[in-house]
Amino acid sequence: MFHQFVVWLASTVGQWGYPGIVMLMALESSFFPFPSEVVIPPAAYLAATGKMNIGMIILCGTLGSLLGAVFNYWLAMKFGRPFFEKHGRYLLVSPGSLEKADRFFERHGHISMFIGRLLPGIRQYISLPAGLAHMNIFAFCAATVLGAGLWVSVLAGMGYWFGRNEQLVLQNLRWATLFLVVGCGVIVLFYWRKWQSRSRLENRSSQ
Repeated sequence: MFHQFVVWLASTVGQWGYPGIVMLMALESSFFPFPSEVVIPPAAYLAATGKMNIGMIILCGTLGSLLGAVFNYWLAMKFGRPFFEKHGRYLLVSPGSLEKADRFFERHGHISMFIGRLLPGIRQYISLPAGLAHMNIFAFCAATVLGAGLWVSVLAGMGYWFGRNEQLVLQNLRWATLFLVVGCGVIVLFYWRKWQSRSRLENRSSQ
């Protein structure tokens, strides 16, 4: 069934072209359960056969991811924040919790968004807390583009080189995902140590 879906999707992307990639990736990046793994690799396979351009695929995939993320951000900011401010006490979400979230995304929003866009099961929803916390929109977009662009590039590479073999695509995607998860852990550890060192220096200079 999955193979048939991929064949259909490859045909659909071929018909819709680059706007189809933008639309499907925007859906994937929002809260709709639509996996990017079945959008970019088939399109990249078409690029390998000369029917599409791999650079345009990565560009359109990243743009779609950004549009979906901005939609989630706007949704959380427009409706989520007022809801929690009004009814949060019934859900054990206090005003202090919202203020802590604001401070967290002010300090660490850029790295959180970048890492979140690379982690399965998180990339679709990391925009929601950023919207709730009113994260700076320019930092939000920049981090989203970097993280989503890297993930789309990985997917495009898998589809370009292994697009003829579905099993090879899935197998290499699992290894790529594992590598990204480990890499994200290393980045977080390095960032946290650097931030702690900077905080200690700031505390010393303020005394």
